[in-house]
Amino acid sequence: MHGRTAAGVPRWAVRAAYATTLTVLPSCVWRIAALNFDVPLLERTAEPAAGHGPVVFTGLWYVVVLSLVSEALAYLAFGLVSEWGEVLPRWIPGLGGRRVPILAAVIPAGLGAAALLIFPYALIMLGLGRMIDGTHHAGLVVHGWKAVAFVVAYAPLAAWGPLLGLLTVHYYRRRRAARPALRGPQVVQVG
Repeated sequence: MHGRTAAGVPRWAVRAAYATTLTVLPSCVWRIAALNFDVPLLERTAEPAAGHGPVVFTGLWYVVVLSLVSEALAYLAFGLVSEWGEVLPRWIPGLGGRRVPILAAVIPAGLGAAALLIFPYALIMLGLGRMIDGTHHAGLVVHGWKAVAFVVAYAPLAAWGPLLGLLTVHYYRRRRAARPALRGPQVVQVG
């Protein structure tokens, strides 16, 4: 499904790429179930936190698109272990068959890994009953088994950034090591 694994990629890296996509899946399922299908996984409060506006989700499409985009972004981790992350597929007009510059993959993946560190922080703040900015949290309310379901669904997101960071460093090191050594001009003597 992700294409052929690139040469020199160890099994642990392929497993980490699979794990990256699986870290997002439980939260997507929870979000769609709770907000689109009204599965009783949360309770909404009447009063939102000061300055945060009401907790309103704009229906089916917002939640589904957010979930699909999240999963698609997580899927891009396979580019760090697959052939299509090193050589662009031939079906891409004008670019197909060209090698992917190392930094063209490393910079976005590294920035993404750094940005995803918001999830461990957000989960800690949520556990403390706070919003990301530190104010009192009053929008999402879960108790008992609902709290357990929420944690089970959202805790894996804390691993998304570190897994992506690990894969990014491995990709960079592997691709740099595979590059032919740059040599100066060679002198060839003829007979």
